[in-house]
Amino acid sequence: QVQLVESGGGLVQAGASLRLSCVVSGRTSSGMVMGWFRQAPGKEREFVAAVTWNGGITNFGDSVRGRFTISRNNAQNTGSLQMNSLKPEDTAVYYCAARRTALISTTPARYDYWGQGTQVTVSS
Repeated sequence: QVQLVESGGGLVQAGASLRLSCVVSGRTSSGMVMGWFRQAPGKEREFVAAVTWNGGITNFGDSVRGRFTISRNNAQNTGSLQMNSLKPEDTAVYYCAARRTALISTTPARYDYWGQGTQVTVSS
């Protein structure tokens, strides 16, 4: 099993920045994709960003592209989501996820492991 623990959420004003972190433990393996998703009340879980094992390929959801960046440090088993120019519509619970494959997917059901989520609230 693989465990994921997110941190870094909070309440910020529009235009501010936040950095989410994800610590990965357990039976990790090379080639695992790391992704971030978010879910607002009453809405479906939405793809935010993902990165391949070596960090060479990233993908972002349309609503965050150009404002968010994703990175990972495999030596420390951590991943990060840097969120800039936050908007009220970014308010959601953010989840870190991992997939036992080298291919990025934007579909939540294709990820094998999930963290418990961290709340991000952006006030206007």
